[in-house]
Amino acid sequence: MLSKNQIKRITALKQKKTRNELKLFIAEGKKVIQELVDAGFTIVEIYTTNADISFSSSLYTTLISEEDLKKITCLSNANDCLAIVEMPSFKKPKTTGLILALDAIRDPGNLGTIIRLADWFGIEDIVCSEDTAEVFNPKVVQASMGSISRVNVHYTNLYNFFHEIQLPIYGAFMDGENVYQQKLPKNAVLVIGNEANGISDQLEKCIQKRISIPRFGKLQLTESLNAATATAIMLSEFKRNG
Repeated sequence: MLSKNQIKRITALKQKKTRNELKLFIAEGKKVIQELVDAGFTIVEIYTTNADISFSSSLYTTLISEEDLKKITCLSNANDCLAIVEMPSFKKPKTTGLILALDAIRDPGNLGTIIRLADWFGIEDIVCSEDTAEVFNPKVVQASMGSISRVNVHYTNLYNFFHEIQLPIYGAFMDGENVYQQKLPKNAVLVIGNEANGISDQLEKCIQKRISIPRFGKLQLTESLNAATATAIMLSEFKRNG
């Protein structure tokens, strides 16, 4: 049985301030935890309701009740295991290849899905504006399904970053040129904007090529695509062309 202090210490990691202070984050579910173990992340503690679960001989798991797991989980439906993990130090992004830049992506589920998409399409670096959702938010970790162990997520001032990097900068817009009709380069920056407002006015000035996903519906009434969905289509086109 977990003590009140243990529960308080674990649940405090649901807050960004505490995560940053302690340099720890929460991961849930055997698949996600195993991905982090395999990637060499430092696992501090593992709590589970499954006596038969194991990850490696060097990792000790603490058996707890389902009631205790419900008290510490970040999910609406608790999985059977939860780990406390040390934050890694992400590297500065490379200056070659296809780099994904995110401007104020606020929804943690969107960010987690985008990280997973980057992993799928072989994107090594994601560069985020400082007001993008935090990569170690439990919802981001969960939605990424372990892909945070293979994708480098870096936070910086995007305006400065765009002025420093020597790559063509493509931006996803509603009124851009049809992405299906473009010859897209292997080395570039692809910018995805905020879910509601798109790419900010300041960063829009840095975009060298505006591209869009055309609407095929007869009525043309759909306002926009989900940010993660748009990212998937754009990445697919860049990789298909490259």
